[in-house]
Amino acid sequence: MPKIAREYDYGYSSDCRESSVYSYKSYADLRYKKTNTRQKSVRRKKKKPLAVLISGLFFMFLSFCVLPFGFNHITKEIFTPTPYQNIKTDMHELAFPTSKYLVNSWNLGNRYFSYSANVKKAKMLPLTENVNMPVLQTQLENLAELYPTVEPSVYVWDYETGNYADIQASKVYSTASIIKVPVLIHVFRAIDAGQFSLDDTMPLTEYYRTEGSGGMQFKAADSNYSIDYLARHMITDSDNSATNMLIAKVGSMDAVNSEIRSWGLKGTGLQTWLPDYKGNNHTTARDMAQMLYNIDENTNLLSESSRLKILDYMGHVHNNRLIQAGLGAGAVFLHKTGDIGKMLGDAGIVITPNGKKYIVVIMVNRPHNAAAGKDYIVHASEIIYNYMVK
Repeated sequence: MPKIAREYDYGYSSDCRESSVYSYKSYADLRYKKTNTRQKSVRRKKKKPLAVLISGLFFMFLSFCVLPFGFNHITKEIFTPTPYQNIKTDMHELAFPTSKYLVNSWNLGNRYFSYSANVKKAKMLPLTENVNMPVLQTQLENLAELYPTVEPSVYVWDYETGNYADIQASKVYSTASIIKVPVLIHVFRAIDAGQFSLDDTMPLTEYYRTEGSGGMQFKAADSNYSIDYLARHMITDSDNSATNMLIAKVGSMDAVNSEIRSWGLKGTGLQTWLPDYKGNNHTTARDMAQMLYNIDENTNLLSESSRLKILDYMGHVHNNRLIQAGLGAGAVFLHKTGDIGKMLGDAGIVITPNGKKYIVVIMVNRPHNAAAGKDYIVHASEIIYNYMVK
């Protein structure tokens, strides 16, 4: 083939081919060198475990010691000078205002309050749920539409079938005086453990005397009352002074919260002494239903005598204007009510004349002291009762 044709056939001359071959070899050599260099670099970057550990410790020392020291003694002094050198701001206390008196966990020398229930085995039995009761659920939802200013949380559980109805039952609500139920459980668990007895007495000091519900606020100072008297009036009269005395008896709010965590309840907590007008103490309808079930059924949580005593208290609650007002004649109701301006609630166990037994918890957020809250609870109770006894 002529030279011109060969050049045309390959698209370039022989000189170009030689140059191209040379370029390809140069590119291959260069690529090999780069790859080899990168592999060596990767090998060089692999650090020994000891070096990683030392680096980690150094950064921890920097984060927990050097930086906080620099911030407290240098940065703050420059940007926030003060003539009051002896006054120190506790940033941890600002971030966790209850840490000095309300804690259940500890980390790096600091005390915290945690709402999580991190227990290996919860002391309370769970409610075994079967299927939702759709007809009852729909009836309760339709009722709520008639009360647009009310935000209800409802939980109903049937002992016989395990069927249930749930309207925002896992949402956290203020408890008002319903928080006295877990306090009562803790008191009787302490009695079962031999820490004190129902016959032990406590003096009513000014430290415990408080306003709100109950008549003990008007009793003579330093008069003594038995634990039985305090527990009964805490439930039947919803006495706030008696409640504060019993909280102190079992070891303060911290002890009550620690006990609640051991039960496996995540949505319930005691954050302030009674009365709790701001609604800081909290629970969920589902948590409250589980507590009621365990009072009634769990022989490992409470002794037989303690369970009977608690149910006796709850069977003589004076406030019968909420769930009980919607029950039929002859029904037995063991319960506890709660009432503050923004929340109204009732929680208990219903036993019908034909032997039907169910747990019902109704809590409503409402405009301050609005009558719509009470009306909703009564009508919801009527609907639930009529459905359960049919």
